[in-house]
Amino acid sequence: MRETHILVVEDEPSIAEVVSLYLKQAGYRVSHARDGRAAMGMMERQMPDLLVLDIMLPEVDGFELARWVRERGDTPIIMLTARRDEFDRIRGLEMGADDYVVKPFSPQELVSRVRAVLRRARRDPEDEAAKPLVFAELSIDPGTRLVTVSGREIALTAVEFDMLWLLARHPRQVFSRQQLLERVWGRSDYIDPGTVTVHIRRLREKIEADPSNPAYIVTLWGVGYKFEP
Repeated sequence: MRETHILVVEDEPSIAEVVSLYLKQAGYRVSHARDGRAAMGMMERQMPDLLVLDIMLPEVDGFELARWVRERGDTPIIMLTARRDEFDRIRGLEMGADDYVVKPFSPQELVSRVRAVLRRARRDPEDEAAKPLVFAELSIDPGTRLVTVSGREIALTAVEFDMLWLLARHPRQVFSRQQLLERVWGRSDYIDPGTVTVHIRRLREKIEADPSNPAYIVTLWGVGYKFEP
């Protein structure tokens, strides 16, 4: 069985060493890049299964690198940041990050988050056996994790797909942000509920004809979100 490959992009040697050590002990194959430009070169040769990405990097920063990765596929991204500012977390999520960890952090916590993100990125056998859902111009195929709008393939991250699939499987059922965190992320104790809001906005931008007036993913103010078939 092929080892899961994780690329750590971190310019602080001590942090990179500790992160790499704990990930290797958890059974992953780990590569390290000291800056964004070096990481691009490594990923042009082979994309990793997951990217652990610091925001503050020389040459090419984490935001730009995340955007570059998203233009090339749905490789899961966990961002590392020394900043506690909410704007940076939201910007990272808007660039396509699946999760974020604020420095200083516990290496065990990072490993736990890596496992959770990889678990979401892998197909659920029950979902693979389920039939595609079709709503007007929108089609969602759980077996291939393929989403199309008017026949055009839409690139979604693992989190975005899982959130859309959960909502679409339960049409008109209202999910609170807390419920979405528990059902999609697997836990809610360490994740800002605002993360859900960012991912909902990204989903709407990708599947809605008018994201500001969504037809599929509807907000019930003060309650949560529901899918209108």
